[in-house]
Amino acid sequence: MWDERLKNFRSIRRGLQQVVAEIADGTFGVAYRGSSLETVVHSIAEQRQIFKGADHAFLWKPKLRIPDIYESPANQKAFGQLLDTCLCCNTEEHVVSAIHAIDARKIKGLGPAVANLLYFLHPTIMPPFNTAIVKGYNALTGSKVKLGRWEDYLAMRQGILKLNATYRSLLSNDLGAIGGLLFDLGSGRYSAPPLENDKTARELWEADLYQVREQSAKEARILAAERETDHTHTEIQGWLRDLGHSLGYDVWIAANDRSRPWQDGKLGDGCLSVLPGFTTATQGAESVRLIDVLWLDRESQRIVAAFEIEHSTTIYSGIVRMLDLALGSEAQALEGLFLVAPDKREADVREQLRRPAFSRIADLKVRYLPYGALEKDRASIARFGQSMKPIEAISHALTPI
Repeated sequence: MWDERLKNFRSIRRGLQQVVAEIADGTFGVAYRGSSLETVVHSIAEQRQIFKGADHAFLWKPKLRIPDIYESPANQKAFGQLLDTCLCCNTEEHVVSAIHAIDARKIKGLGPAVANLLYFLHPTIMPPFNTAIVKGYNALTGSKVKLGRWEDYLAMRQGILKLNATYRSLLSNDLGAIGGLLFDLGSGRYSAPPLENDKTARELWEADLYQVREQSAKEARILAAERETDHTHTEIQGWLRDLGHSLGYDVWIAANDRSRPWQDGKLGDGCLSVLPGFTTATQGAESVRLIDVLWLDRESQRIVAAFEIEHSTTIYSGIVRMLDLALGSEAQALEGLFLVAPDKREADVREQLRRPAFSRIADLKVRYLPYGALEKDRASIARFGQSMKPIEAISHALTPI
């Protein structure tokens, strides 16, 4: 799953860059609802269960006048400066220094919950933060960390880094791993081992742990069985690759997917190894090269169609990559942008596209291509189809054309 996580991390980074730009330009607004920040935090909340309530800290609470980044322009700019500094820096010292700077302003409601944003900028430096993670840390270590203060978060962070280093072979340099462990302890999924050296207590804990592991294994088997009935992300990419070649297009496979096994070879076999027109100096090039499948006209080498497959991950990141392509500096011959997903996800896609942050996408030819239609009609299209017309015929318009 690391490749998919990288895609989502990059998209969230792009979203936070937009938040910073809007604050700097004075266009961020005075409300959370409908803001670029809401879009980013919503995407973070989709990543995994531990981020489910990530938006609570940023919701406007008028009676408490928090968080005070909607009424105070100075505080809003300070928040933007924190994000901007952490977007640009790459050392632990710079990140911690930026936190001390924002803490010194004592902005109401802008405490350690912001660490959930910073985690997605620096996953090896900043652990995520919420009530369950704090409870899990206290249960595991016997500490008494309290919620709501940056100094307590930074102290807990030091302890988490030491734990992570001690058990590094079981965890990861991505602090989301130990964050997930602490969340499971704090939410009651697992019990923390007894702090005292008591044999009886240890045996009882091990018995409880065995039962929890048995239940987890059962749930994993059920999930695996459900996934077997669905098509894999790679399979859909393979269908689109072969279909693009049949229709006479050159095909680009996402840079981080080309080496994936597919049929008797690799997914990138027979596809472009370099994406024409997108050098390291091209704005948004890194994001565009991660689009799942691109079809290019063989003569002009311009991109004709882009396909983002939203198999089980957040829809947000795919939309951001589409925008980077459609609104980028390199002129393309785009005839269609397609979000490819299971038939049942169409409502989710439409809901995302209604967000104000994606208002510019309304002018683009964005279509929804369901798995079912692609599976049913791809052989006929490959045999009898020409140009983009048959793909458009089996897809649904998502925005006015």
